[in-house]
Amino acid sequence: MPLHKYPPKIWDALKLKQGIYARLPKHYLKSLEPKEPTPVHWKPLGVQYRLNPKTGQKERVQDNPIPIYYPPESQKGLWGGEGWITGFKYAHNDKMSTRLRKMWKPQLLKRELYSEILDHKFTITVTPRTLDLIDAAFGFDLYILKTPKEDLNSKLGMDLKRAMLLRLARKDTQLYPDDPITREKVYKKYKQQFEIPEEEAEWMGLTLEEAVEKQRQLEHKEPEPLFKVCAEKLIEELRMQKLSEPHLVENK
Repeated sequence: MPLHKYPPKIWDALKLKQGIYARLPKHYLKSLEPKEPTPVHWKPLGVQYRLNPKTGQKERVQDNPIPIYYPPESQKGLWGGEGWITGFKYAHNDKMSTRLRKMWKPQLLKRELYSEILDHKFTITVTPRTLDLIDAAFGFDLYILKTPKEDLNSKLGMDLKRAMLLRLARKDTQLYPDDPITREKVYKKYKQQFEIPEEEAEWMGLTLEEAVEKQRQLEHKEPEPLFKVCAEKLIEELRMQKLSEPHLVENK
């Protein structure tokens, strides 16, 4: 007899279908659907079969992604999808020698990056690949806005994306307050491609715990003091009594 009614592997999915989780916005729940990130440390073959160069026979092949570990500090920077890889190497590069466990880590750099949407400079830990991706996107803001959640793989990156989208949605006048021409130019540059409703931007990149707390605050209602309820009831009774007085006089 099974110990649980449902297998543990589907508990997280079932949790989102009941209680306060089910009342979260649909666009946010959709963003929680797992998606495969763009391969960084390995190159998928993209085919199920290929010819063996020696025998000429058709062989089945499989794309086996390299297991990657993303340490907590990766969420505080922009690592461009890179992480830690564990494996083995031969001592002295001699295949006849003992295999030794080894961990490969990306090169980390501190760089100052400027956001024209937020009009602020951020000192962020990045990798050389991140800098290449920013150049390929033609700017820091475009890199953050264009890159999907699974490829950013960074809490900091998603917090920046939410802040940028909120500023675009609200057309915040605090951006270049003394230069409205530049402000309008920046909004026009990003508005058409990236502007979304403010209600949707507010939920962008929130963790499940943050989203539940936000929903709880939206649903929270302060309890009404009892004296206020009694006072309002008394006022209503007096009002009804006053309305009925002329009717009583006329009947007499």
